[in-house]
Amino acid sequence: MSAIGSLLYLDGVSKNFDGFKAINNLSLMLAPGEMRAVIGPNGAGKTTMMDIITGKTRPDEGQVIFGAKTDLTKMDEPAIAALGIGRKFQKPTVFEPLTVWDNLLLALAGDRRPRFTLWARETDEERAKIMNILDTIRLHNNIKARAGDLSHGQKQWLEIGMLLAQEPQLLLVDEPVAGMTDSETEQTAELLREINKTRSVVVVEHDMAFVRALGVKVTVLHEGSVLSEGSIDFVSQDQKVIEVYLGR
Repeated sequence: MSAIGSLLYLDGVSKNFDGFKAINNLSLMLAPGEMRAVIGPNGAGKTTMMDIITGKTRPDEGQVIFGAKTDLTKMDEPAIAALGIGRKFQKPTVFEPLTVWDNLLLALAGDRRPRFTLWARETDEERAKIMNILDTIRLHNNIKARAGDLSHGQKQWLEIGMLLAQEPQLLLVDEPVAGMTDSETEQTAELLREINKTRSVVVVEHDMAFVRALGVKVTVLHEGSVLSEGSIDFVSQDQKVIEVYLGR
């Protein structure tokens, strides 16, 4: 396994918390334009892996290489985000009193420091970008709705849209369909497949039907390292995976 030709490359990454090995010699490679699903039991290291990629947590050992040459372990969270890595946590964090449109306007890549106000006129280019994002996240009929009035699933989509507004190369998405209806779950799979046409995506998820709907390569983590990797059918039939995860 080598960083050459990869977008993201984890090499021999380990992290201890008070003697507990959350990540244990983890190596993983994501190709440019790839979407990968990451599954595994609670405590397998999925969240810690995302924390390490985004700079929230520093590993004790190993490298995390982005774009074949940049070692993320030497950078802080804002610098990593500026490189083009966006992360969506499980619980949506949107500005509930603001409209869908204003949430996206605030999130647009570029100068959004305090001197910017929502009453400033957005440019034609910004309007076009927001309209494109609204089409992608299926909220073009909710432009004027308060974010706080959206359904749980729609809030998740809005937050994904806010990340897209920052034009990331890589999107890390943590359990996007937890608490969603069946219809919202199905639409979220479509949404992520659409996003994957233009950027790389890593999805951490427990919902196996959703992972199957994504139709992508699956990495199974267990005790902080890769237990199995391949198609959903391959890992579902892997005896080790059945024992530690699927059989529970």
